[in-house]
Amino acid sequence: MDVTRFDDRIVATAIASLPLVGPQRLRLLLHELGPQTAWLTITGEIAPTARIAALLTHDELGRRWRAAATHDLLVRTSDVVSTRRITVIMSNDDAYPECLRGDPSAPALLFAVGDPSALRHRRVGVVGTRAASASGRHFAKSLSRDLTQAGVAVVSGLARGIDGAAHRGALDARIASITPSIAPPIAPPIAPPIAVVASGVDVVYPREHAALWSEVERHGVVLSESPPGCAPDAFRFPLRNRILAALSEVLVVVESRATGGSMITVDEALKRGIAVMAVPGSPHNPASAGTNLLLSQGAATVCDATDVLVALGLDHRRDRVRCEHRIAPSIEEGVVLDALAHAPLTFDQLVARVGLPLTDVALRLGRLEAHGWVTSNAGWWEALVSP
Repeated sequence: MDVTRFDDRIVATAIASLPLVGPQRLRLLLHELGPQTAWLTITGEIAPTARIAALLTHDELGRRWRAAATHDLLVRTSDVVSTRRITVIMSNDDAYPECLRGDPSAPALLFAVGDPSALRHRRVGVVGTRAASASGRHFAKSLSRDLTQAGVAVVSGLARGIDGAAHRGALDARIASITPSIAPPIAPPIAPPIAVVASGVDVVYPREHAALWSEVERHGVVLSESPPGCAPDAFRFPLRNRILAALSEVLVVVESRATGGSMITVDEALKRGIAVMAVPGSPHNPASAGTNLLLSQGAATVCDATDVLVALGLDHRRDRVRCEHRIAPSIEEGVVLDALAHAPLTFDQLVARVGLPLTDVALRLGRLEAHGWVTSNAGWWEALVSP
C-alpha cells in the first residue's frame, strides 16, 4: 500500500478513526512514530518499536487495527476532509492552540470547521447545565453577548441549555454591533464564537442545534478531537470538557448541579490553574447547587460581564455604554416583577404574594412577558434579569 501519496494529516486522521484509538494511544503513535511510519507499522510493513509492540498486543489491537487500516479508509478519509472542508491541525502546526502546547493531556489532533484563527482572541469559557432555567439561559445569553462585544471570544460546548444560550448570545452580538444606538463609543472587534464538541465536526449534536452549529461555524469555529464521522458517545464528553477548559483563560459557570459535566470542566480548569467564576443562584433552584457550592469554596462571583473583564485584566467599564433594550415596566407591573425577584412562583402563588385580583395579575404578567421581563417555564413564572 502506497501511503506516501496521502498527506500526513489524512493519514493521521485515518489512524484516529481506527477502533479503540483513544487520545492517549493516538498521541503515543503520532509522537513516537509520526503518521506515515505509524500507518506502516499498523499494517505490518514496518517492525514496531518495543513500546508500540507492547501496545499492539493489548486487547488484540494489532489484529484489529491491521484489519481496519485499509487503502479504502485513507481514500474515504481524504474525501470527507475535502468535501466537508475540515481543517486537520497537528500538534506541531502553527495553527495549534498555544495554550494546549505542553498540556499533559493535549490532543494529538484537532479537527476544525470554520476559522481556526478564532483561537487567537482572548477567550472565556461559559458552561452550565443542560436542564437550565429560563433565567439561567437568559443570563448566559446576555453575558456572552456583552463579552463578545468587548472582543472576548466565548468558548462553550454547543450542548442544550446554558451552552446553546451562550453561543446564541455571542452570535447576537454581531447584530447588536451594527446597530448604532447600542454600539459602545469605542468598539473593539467583535470576537468569534468558539465551540468544542464531543462528536466529529461533521456530526451535529444535538440535532435541534443544526442551525446554531452552522452559524457558529460560519462566524467562528467548531473544534473536536474526535475524527470525522464519530457519534457523540458518552465517554467523549468528559474528554471534550478538558479541551474546553484548557482553551479558556477564565471559566464561568452559569448554572450547574453539584455533579455533572460542568463540574468536570471545573475540575479540569482547576488542574490547569485556570480561574473559575460562578453566577450566584437561588438556593431553591437545584440547577444552582453547583454554582453556589463553587462560590462557598471561594470562586469569584459573576454578576455581569464587567466582573469577567476585570478577571481578564480588560476592565472596559469606562468604554462601555450599558443600555437596557426592554420597555421599562410601569409601577403597577413593577409590583409583580418584584414579587418574582427572589424565586420562581406559580400563578396562584404570585396572586397570593401580591394580593391583587386574578385579572390584574394576569394582565400585568402578559405585558411583562411581551416586553421580555418575565417568562413562564412549566407552570412557573420567573423574572429575567439582564446583566
